[in-house]
Amino acid sequence: MSDIVREPRPVVRKFLARPQREGVGAIVRRSIGRFELKHFDPFLILDEFSVTAPAGFPDHPHRGFETVTYMLQGSVTHEDFEGHKGTIEAGDLQWMTAGRGIVHSEMAASEGTNKGLQLWINLSSRYKMIEPRYQELKGEDILQAKKDGVKVRVIAGESLGIESPIYTRTPTMFLDFTLKPGSVIRQPIPSSWNAFAYVLDGEGTFGNSRSSPVSAHHIVLLGSGDGLEAWNRSSKPLRFILVGGEPLGEPVEQYGPFVMNNKEEIDQTIEDYENYTNGFEKARQWKSESMIDYGH
Repeated sequence: MSDIVREPRPVVRKFLARPQREGVGAIVRRSIGRFELKHFDPFLILDEFSVTAPAGFPDHPHRGFETVTYMLQGSVTHEDFEGHKGTIEAGDLQWMTAGRGIVHSEMAASEGTNKGLQLWINLSSRYKMIEPRYQELKGEDILQAKKDGVKVRVIAGESLGIESPIYTRTPTMFLDFTLKPGSVIRQPIPSSWNAFAYVLDGEGTFGNSRSSPVSAHHIVLLGSGDGLEAWNRSSKPLRFILVGGEPLGEPVEQYGPFVMNNKEEIDQTIEDYENYTNGFEKARQWKSESMIDYGH
């Protein structure tokens, strides 16, 4: 990928992700996947979540997409009906391909407030029923680069000459930028992809140097072009994620944690889940340790 941006993408839309309750005792700021922005092909949901023990997201199923969990503070314990279990700590990444079916739980694992991001990425129809898989990276193993007041953690894709080892079945970039005051980043993005930025801390100017600044918890949707330009004109560091992906251009039929291409496939998924078939066989006997601990 060239590191030159010839046609910067303008900001076509921005709005504040407001808090709402999800799971059990969890608070999420949902930017993609709410009424203002139902989907942003290939992205289905972006949540900035906050959980304090014993809160979290108890046993629940998924089918037809991928979930990317990126911890910002504290830790979350994940376990599923395949016997996979682990704790994702601040800076760690879990890239889960739900595929044909997974049932799992995600619960707060540290005292105090645990914060992170979860992104749902749609899978094309030919991949929706593949076997589940995981890719996990500890914080110290996520590649990063620094240049001219800019630091980037390359979660997926490529930036500043660094490329992530994460395999993205739906072609995707996921970059975590921190800009010192007075610095600027010019990041190429394939021109056919959809892309957005989400501000975590500080205040930044996106797309055009004359644009009004954008503060924390805002999502910024980018228009057409071959890259992003962003400036930090404030006196404090600016941290944001930049996410881009190749649109699938397929119909989306979503019923809660199931995402397929049509209503018939959703009906079949519900039947499979209720009858413990076609990928959900292990759900019949399984409960997470957290559910057992709470006597459910």
